[in-house]
Amino acid sequence: MSTLTLAALALTVAVAAFVQGSSGLGFALIVAPVAGILDPGLLPGFVLAAMIPLNLYVAWRERASLDLRGAGWITAARLAATPGGLALLWLIPDRSLGVFVGIATVLAAVVSLVSPAFAPGRAAYLGAGAVTGLTETATGVGGPPLALVYQHRPPAELRSTVAVCFLVGEIASLALLFATGKGHPEDLGRAAALLPAIAAGAWASRLVRHRMNASRTRVFVLVFALLSGLVLMLGT
Repeated sequence: MSTLTLAALALTVAVAAFVQGSSGLGFALIVAPVAGILDPGLLPGFVLAAMIPLNLYVAWRERASLDLRGAGWITAARLAATPGGLALLWLIPDRSLGVFVGIATVLAAVVSLVSPAFAPGRAAYLGAGAVTGLTETATGVGGPPLALVYQHRPPAELRSTVAVCFLVGEIASLALLFATGKGHPEDLGRAAALLPAIAAGAWASRLVRHRMNASRTRVFVLVFALLSGLVLMLGT
């Protein structure tokens, strides 16, 4: 990886950590398309590995607002669907992974932008967890289903619950990727090298999370994801 690529990735990761630390979503939607453009080999392992320290921090910081019931149902479905995400990764040729990530990102952004408000129940939690397990394991992008479920809940509840669900799921997905030969030690090394960028974004989010307009941030993240996904689809 060139110095220029690493610098671009570090800047992207820092911005994404700030956005997700502030709003509760956006890291993978920002990082995955950019990573796919810079180096498709970064998907999905690097994105999953880079999210672990961020979500560990956010989950601890916002622990008082955790929706334990919702997190339990989502995580159960997420873990059950993880092998299906691995199967998708095996079926998708490496040269087509960027296009697949672009399509998944665009669809997720569009659904998130146009979906109406609703009160989530057990079926919504299970559905969000299952879709997240498939898409996050295969592409590194899994936030939109969880964002749909919690988009009209208090921001602290969204941040804490999504962070916990992501944290458990990312560890499970990475473990399965490495166990089946789809994970690469370089993914962990690159994520570790970018810990300062992740920490900088997370620290900055701590300063503004109570003052940010959550709805505007959500729209910004999804529009950015939409454009990045289109670029990834057209440029791969």
